[in-house]
Amino acid sequence: MSTKILSLNSTVFKWMKTFHTSCPRGFRTAAASLSSVSLKGRSFLTLKDFSPDEIKRLLWVSGDLKHRIKHEKQYLPLLQGKSIAMIFEKRSTRTRMSTETGFALLGGHPCFLKSEDIHLGVNESSTDTARVLSGLCDIVLARVYSHSTLEELDKEASIPIINGLSDLSHPIQILADYLTLQEHYGSLSGLTVSWIGDGNNVLHSFMMSAAKLGIHLKIATPKGYEPEKSVIEEAQRLSKEHGTKLVLTSDPMEAAHGSNVLVTSTWVSMGQEEEKKRGLMTLKVTKLLCRQHVEPNQTGPSCTVFHGKWGRWRWMTRYSTLPVHLSFLRQRTGNGPTWVWWFLF
Repeated sequence: MSTKILSLNSTVFKWMKTFHTSCPRGFRTAAASLSSVSLKGRSFLTLKDFSPDEIKRLLWVSGDLKHRIKHEKQYLPLLQGKSIAMIFEKRSTRTRMSTETGFALLGGHPCFLKSEDIHLGVNESSTDTARVLSGLCDIVLARVYSHSTLEELDKEASIPIINGLSDLSHPIQILADYLTLQEHYGSLSGLTVSWIGDGNNVLHSFMMSAAKLGIHLKIATPKGYEPEKSVIEEAQRLSKEHGTKLVLTSDPMEAAHGSNVLVTSTWVSMGQEEEKKRGLMTLKVTKLLCRQHVEPNQTGPSCTVFHGKWGRWRWMTRYSTLPVHLSFLRQRTGNGPTWVWWFLF
């Protein structure tokens, strides 16, 4: 359901009133202008469904929660009395741990469900599963193989459904990535981000949201491994609407030239190892590419390179001649889905 309304307890309102006093870097100016944006009860299947102001609100609320809980050691039981069903058809380390930890830190109760634990798609339809979970918990995060599973759950559920990963998109990862870049650069607007790798679900989420935040996107994928046509068309429309640049190429040098940030991936999406292994061997991020094509970062290392292996950004430290901010690795690791979706209640 697109509008599944759940009530906020008084703790939330007290927290919202004091938000402006402790906003982290890069978020204070956005707080006032975005305070009227409401996301209560919304499902979160893809960033295509969210406006620029709604995405910005997701980020500044997430940044504030992170600052208060991790740095000020505040106790914020915003989800007290709430429970989340976590359906994981695909294994995960960071998505699982950050979701369970985050929900618990906010006072809620996480319940982890493997494919072997429930009847989803086996002895029970998605419709039945959605209806049962709607009566027993307050929100569902599902990490699934097929995006259609999420759509079926959302159609029949009376509670919000969150995309923890599907074959089409991985929106909570991209929100965490944006949060890291916001913290690091102070602003997202005007950044040029280059993607070098497979045209996969993570890239799809970038393409459906980057232009909304004023980010220029340059993409290099091997021939035959491009993003889905419908996603390309949507990204082109968004780029034109928001006045950003979108480059699609098979040449990593072209994509990397003049970029602020290089993003690479595990090259092969989970479950597609043999199919894509050969085609992606020709695409590599090297120290020569970084030195010749990446714009210097005025606030950090001269080459900002992230590795998305296992669905998270990491410094590619094997390029030992590049300056490295090890603190940035820790910063990105701490920005999992922990902070990015509590306010859908």
